[in-house]
Amino acid sequence: MANGGPVQHGFPHLETVRASITALYRRLSYDTVQTFATSVAPADVAFCDTDDLHLGAQRVARELVRHYRLPDARLIVGFREMSHAANVELAAGPEYFVELNDRFRTHRRDIGAALAHEVTHVYLHRLGLSFPGTRDNEILTDTVTTYLGAGWLLLDAYREDSASSQKLGYLTPEEFGYVLAKRAQVFAEDPSIWFTSPQAYTAYGKGVAQARRDEQQPPLTAAGWAGRRRYARDRRHAQDHQGDGPQAGVPYTFTPDGHGPLRVSFPCPTCQQRIRVPVKGRVRARCGLCRTVLECDT
Repeated sequence: MANGGPVQHGFPHLETVRASITALYRRLSYDTVQTFATSVAPADVAFCDTDDLHLGAQRVARELVRHYRLPDARLIVGFREMSHAANVELAAGPEYFVELNDRFRTHRRDIGAALAHEVTHVYLHRLGLSFPGTRDNEILTDTVTTYLGAGWLLLDAYREDSASSQKLGYLTPEEFGYVLAKRAQVFAEDPSIWFTSPQAYTAYGKGVAQARRDEQQPPLTAAGWAGRRRYARDRRHAQDHQGDGPQAGVPYTFTPDGHGPLRVSFPCPTCQQRIRVPVKGRVRARCGLCRTVLECDT
C-alpha cells in the first residue's frame, strides 16, 4: 500500500499480468469466466462513516464471498497496525481470518477494495492457482480480482495529488486500467461509471490505450501500416531462412512446419494464449482457450 509515498506508474508488470490472464482461463475455462459477467455493484460494498466498523466490514466481506461463489467460506475481519493494506490467513477453511490496516478505521470507503484482494486470495487458494514467488503471486491476485469483476474497487482507491497519495495492490494504476479494459472488451462493460477518483479515470484511459495496442499487432488485420510493413519484411526473412527464430521487439514468431507452409504464432489479444496458423494470406482463427475469433492477414 502506497500511503503518502511515491506511486509507481506505467506497465512494468505487463508480462506477468498477461500470463495471469492466460492462467486464469486455463484454470477456470471459458464457461466459468463467463459466469463473472456482472461486476461487484458499488451499492453492495458501500461503506459510510456512520456504519458500525466491524459489522460493516463483515457485511462487505460477505458480499465479496457471494460474488466469488464461496458460500461455505466465512471471513472474520479485524484491524491492526501493519505496513500492508491487509493480510489473510490461508488455512483449510471454512473460516479465514483477515486483518486490515488500522488506516481503514478512518478510510472506510476503501475497505471493499482491500477485502476484494484478500477474498481473491481465498478463491485462488481453493482453486490451487498460484505463481511462484510473492511478487508474481500478488500480481496474479490483483489481475484475477480485476478480471473477475472486483478490481475496479482497487483502481478507484488510487488517489494522488501534490500533498498526498494512496494506492492499493501491486499493479500500477495503469495496469489496473489495462486489466479492466481487457474485461470490458469481453463483457461490454464500462467500469469508469463507478469511479469516484479522478486519477482512476486517467489511469483507466491509459490502460484502454495499451489494451487496444494488443488488438493492433500483426498478423491481425487491425494492425497499422508500420506494423504490417515490418511484418512483411520479417515474413520474407523467415521464408528465406526457414523460420530461423523470433525477431526482437515483435510479438509474433515464424516457425517451419515440416514440409508444409511456414507458420506464424502470436498471442491472442483476449487471453494471451499463443495461436499458431499457416502463413497463407487471409485467415480466420479461433482461440481454443477463450473462443475469440480473430481476423488475420498472415
